[in-house]
Amino acid sequence: MDTIETISYARLGARTSGQRTYVSRLVLVVSSLASRIGNLLERRRSRLALLEMTDDQLKDIGVSRCDAHREGLRPFWD
Repeated sequence: MDTIETISYARLGARTSGQRTYVSRLVLVVSSLASRIGNLLERRRSRLALLEMTDDQLKDIGVSRCDAHREGLRPFWD
């Protein structure tokens, strides 16, 4: 009877470690995706901020109104 219990525990342990690997990979993928989406949204916010700047503010950072308009209208994934 001891041998059967040992085999059962060994199988259970193998299954649990496999699940941990799957879960850890899933967490990694989800966190990576969330990070990527956050970066895309931040890029979009900064491009929209360029559109709201005055000519003097754009001159301070060395960007023309035309360049700011072109950059502000770009899609967030670009």
